[in-house]
Amino acid sequence: MIPSFAILDSQSTPIGEVTLRRRTMMTLDNLEIYEIMLGTEFLMSSLFTVVEEALSTLGIAATEKAFPGNDELKIVVGGLGLGYTARVALDHVSVSELIVVDYLQPVIDWHQAGLVPLGKGLTDDPRCIYEHGDFFKRAIKAEGIGFDSKDPENKLHAILLDIDHSPAHLLNEQHASFYQEDGLRKMTEQLHPGGIFALWSDDPPEEKFMNDLGKIFSSVETYIVPFNNPILGRDSESTVYVANTHV
Repeated sequence: MIPSFAILDSQSTPIGEVTLRRRTMMTLDNLEIYEIMLGTEFLMSSLFTVVEEALSTLGIAATEKAFPGNDELKIVVGGLGLGYTARVALDHVSVSELIVVDYLQPVIDWHQAGLVPLGKGLTDDPRCIYEHGDFFKRAIKAEGIGFDSKDPENKLHAILLDIDHSPAHLLNEQHASFYQEDGLRKMTEQLHPGGIFALWSDDPPEEKFMNDLGKIFSSVETYIVPFNNPILGRDSESTVYVANTHV
């Protein structure tokens, strides 16, 4: 008999208890899903992966367009979660290096131990590098360290971010300054000219954030991505922002 609920691991972190759990949804033909919780708040569920995958699909499509013929693209993913954004990125043969930055060491550990479905595939891929650190501090080199801790001068072709619920709905209020003009501008110093910044958001496009992006990037597009929400019994929508730096 399939167990209906199991806590696979739970660990204390500087921002609270983080838990990996697996449960079977009998209302969805015994679908097995994995969830990451921070306290009582959902960080990620394998029930909803469409937009996380779209973040990579849209972001890397824009990157391949910006750097035609380049098969050595260096990409950063901010936020590992259950690995869906990273997995889709690695499915692109043009990606030669993927740096995944995550603040929560247990999340990295779960992937390396194969406790989550995509963990072994990511960990075994030599292009995939896990960086335990604060994406938002790395973005502005607040402690002198960028996204690549081994090479501070390493320039990137794209940065894909999936951490906060949206630029206005934050997991931590300390992230707020990143989503403003100065923080975003500082981040672009780690991008090649013409590089791409793409962001997942659970909210509709936000005018203030769009305005700040428009002050820094040569083009900004938003994509509304619908997905089936069996919990609500209807479709839901999220947003992917894709911004291109000046060449």
